[in-house]
Amino acid sequence: MARALIVGCGCSGRALGSELLEEGWAVRGTSRDAEGLAAIEAAGIEPVRADPERPGTVLELVDDVAVLIWLLGSATGDAETVAAIHGPRLESLLERLVETPVRGFVYEGAGTVDAKLLAGGAELCRNAERTWHIPVAVTETPREHGPAWVEEMEAAVIELLTRR
Repeated sequence: MARALIVGCGCSGRALGSELLEEGWAVRGTSRDAEGLAAIEAAGIEPVRADPERPGTVLELVDDVAVLIWLLGSATGDAETVAAIHGPRLESLLERLVETPVRGFVYEGAGTVDAKLLAGGAELCRNAERTWHIPVAVTETPREHGPAWVEEMEAAVIELLTRR
């Protein structure tokens, strides 16, 4: 059974996680706070505390993960923090993923975050794929498209494991 780690497992992440669970995946979802962890657990997803601003907290969770899903296209918070999780923090995580069992990385490339930050994050992901051969998918469907968003995310996750 393959395991996915959803970083930023809010409402949309829980919808994706539920779909992956139905497909037979083991799913782990992250939150920074107790309320988020409780909602993740209520959705039947394994809840874990992690902070995307601290890549080490995410890396601690990937020992048995096949695909890491970075659902931060609509991240909120101060501008410096949001820029960091789509820039230097993301880059640091990607550099260290090469030494883990992770076999794919899905980056949410659409959302309410500034388009330049999302484009920069997508380029960091593509660079990691070129440099370390970490299969990457960058999604482009906004969350507002509901089922189409979930469908694109789920397809990206599955495609990464079947890519040769």
